[in-house]
Amino acid sequence: MTKEFDLAALLAERGAERYELHARHLNHQLPRMLHTIGFDKVYERAEGAHFWDADGNDYLDMLAGFAVMGLGRHHPVVRKALHDVLDASLADLTRFDCPPLPGLLAERLLSYSPHLDRVFFGNSGTEAVETALKFARYATGRPRILYCTHAFHGLTTGSLSVNGEDGFRKGFAPLLPDTAIPLGDLDALARELRRGDVAALIVEPIQGKGVHEAPPGYLRAAQDLLHRHKALLIADEVQTGLGRTGRFYAFQHEDGVEPDLVCVAKALSGGYVPVGATLGRDWIFQKVYSSMDRVQVHSASFGSNAQAMAAGLAVLSVMENEEIVANAAAVGERLKSRLTELVDRYELLADVRGRGLMIGIEFGRPKSLKLRSRWTMLQTARKGLFAQMVVVPLLQRHRILTQVSGDHLEVIKLIPPLIVDTADADRFVDAFTEVMEDAHNGGGLMWDFGKTLVKQAVAHR
Repeated sequence: MTKEFDLAALLAERGAERYELHARHLNHQLPRMLHTIGFDKVYERAEGAHFWDADGNDYLDMLAGFAVMGLGRHHPVVRKALHDVLDASLADLTRFDCPPLPGLLAERLLSYSPHLDRVFFGNSGTEAVETALKFARYATGRPRILYCTHAFHGLTTGSLSVNGEDGFRKGFAPLLPDTAIPLGDLDALARELRRGDVAALIVEPIQGKGVHEAPPGYLRAAQDLLHRHKALLIADEVQTGLGRTGRFYAFQHEDGVEPDLVCVAKALSGGYVPVGATLGRDWIFQKVYSSMDRVQVHSASFGSNAQAMAAGLAVLSVMENEEIVANAAAVGERLKSRLTELVDRYELLADVRGRGLMIGIEFGRPKSLKLRSRWTMLQTARKGLFAQMVVVPLLQRHRILTQVSGDHLEVIKLIPPLIVDTADADRFVDAFTEVMEDAHNGGGLMWDFGKTLVKQAVAHR
């Protein structure tokens, strides 16, 4: 007789096998990597911006699931919305009706960018980008997409075509017609537009990799250039959107910027049900869906499902009622200000940059001979090892989860839940200060771990 499914019993029986199961059945390099850097923790529960292990130790989350957990974990309003939609037993995903929740969520989303008119709902950030690329190419009748060097827009084939990291692209060619241009280089943009085959430029207002912000005035000037050449501006707000930078959208930090297509995802999910959205101008949607024959020319099997729509509506309600965007701006300013004060104190600390609760901490070559020799040892083995050396003691000694901003980068990116408070910000800065103090004073454990990373890097060349 088959047992009735019992999730709690299954987790109690097999939960301890988590790393073994991943190694055997999923990406076998993930547990290997986690073991190597000492991140093979077992978290028992989570709430808001904190985790707890089996011993009751509290961990501060400064990663937010790579910005997915905008409201932290298990926000009660989002939980209730999901319970309510499940209890309602809606006739979901019939595909031949017009349920109210997608329309209501689209209406709410569009209210934050009144120059846009319509929304397509998919299931992820990369799907939102894929949709924007398809719509831009169809609406303009042109094949080529421009993107910025060091960009990250996703890993499916279309979004990979506009990914600025060779490590992700290698071995997956041929991709879509594309051209990379430097972020902020208007001359390069103008040169490519003169060829007459460009459908759009896709850009992150603040790049996730390295936390590099578009220069002041660039987005507006790029928009004007694109429109002059009948091409579109696509703003990828998958990571920067929904309040992350202290405005609802990061492009709103610059007056007059009105992208033709905007991609959002991550935080819109509430951390529960995957959802992505592509917002656009009416004329673009009118072209793509030009007749009843083309009603399904672009769709997603799970797009607009009731659970995702309910989560999105709950997220936007919480953002307004709890003034989440204002909190991100205020706490982010405190965090950045306190970290910036450390730049002159520690020679290994090169820069602190970003907006709101999207902050990059960059490390650089020190001046003193002793530190410089150690820095050089790490750089020779593999660029990015020092940043990893900082990340590890933040977790091991101070129970703060962070991560580097990208492969081969000496940058840590802080993207905590937008609900963190000043106490959380101060906790991070105090811990980070201790780690920097240890590094500059030649702390044995930290540099010993650096030697371990060097051996690992050399062994895998």
